[in-house]
Amino acid sequence: MKITIIGSGAMGCLFGGLLTEAGETVQLLDVWPEHVNALNENGLSISREGEERVVRVQVFTDPAEIQEADLALIFVKHSQTREAAKTAAQLLGETGYILTLQNGMGNAEIIAETAGPERVICGTTAQGAMLLGPGRIQHSGVGKTMIGMWDQERQPMVDEVAEVFSEAKIATSGADDIKPVVWNKLFANVGINAITALTNIRNGRLLDIEPTRRLVEAVVTEAIAVARALQVTVADDALDNVFAIAEATATNRSSMGQDVDAHRPTEIDAINGYIVRRAEELGIEVPVNQSLTRLIKTLQTHY
Repeated sequence: MKITIIGSGAMGCLFGGLLTEAGETVQLLDVWPEHVNALNENGLSISREGEERVVRVQVFTDPAEIQEADLALIFVKHSQTREAAKTAAQLLGETGYILTLQNGMGNAEIIAETAGPERVICGTTAQGAMLLGPGRIQHSGVGKTMIGMWDQERQPMVDEVAEVFSEAKIATSGADDIKPVVWNKLFANVGINAITALTNIRNGRLLDIEPTRRLVEAVVTEAIAVARALQVTVADDALDNVFAIAEATATNRSSMGQDVDAHRPTEIDAINGYIVRRAEELGIEVPVNQSLTRLIKTLQTHY
């Protein structure tokens, strides 16, 4: 399969490296010249459990240099999604698909508006990665990846992508209805990201004391209420699952925490901010999500 990855940060590099190792034709696209030069000159360094290996990858800064792809995988930040979708549409043939595994909500809708809903695959991944520097990442977590058509009936491409990913040691399954899966991931991001970013702690520290656990419970409970009002199927153990994810990723610094540490814009609008917007449409009060959203926006405005 010919695959283009748009956004070659930690996760883009991880998927690009693993798929390249599996023998797929992979081209990466990114706008950070120092990172791109390091990848092209020295290869991608992947650290995992004390061991390091180097994978030779193809990386570009100009979309015009990239060949037509069967699949465009988007890993950019939420604010860059529309431009990434335009680029993806240009790089795909008539039968190509776009897959988003981005954090938060709203990305699939933007891609569908830009490139057409019939070619949008959406999903979640429990794979974890951290950028250590130009050309270097840490593979910090291994977990399940789920994908499905965003707004269409299941297509054969979903199973083809799942098979290709699984052969690349990215365990992937297809879903007939991906929306409950994406919402379940959103609950984890809602409960973990903003709080860890604001308090400068790692994921596992959310479980240390009762006040923090109660804060996580409050913000996730609000998000669950919004999902149910939108008639999304929510598992009875959705809150417990958030705590389980925090424990399983105890040593990780959340993606929003990493953004704050590096003084980068966060994806708050696609996470807690998304809950706030949908709640306003529904006439539901979500004061904890609203407060966390305002605090993150205040913080990133005053870096």
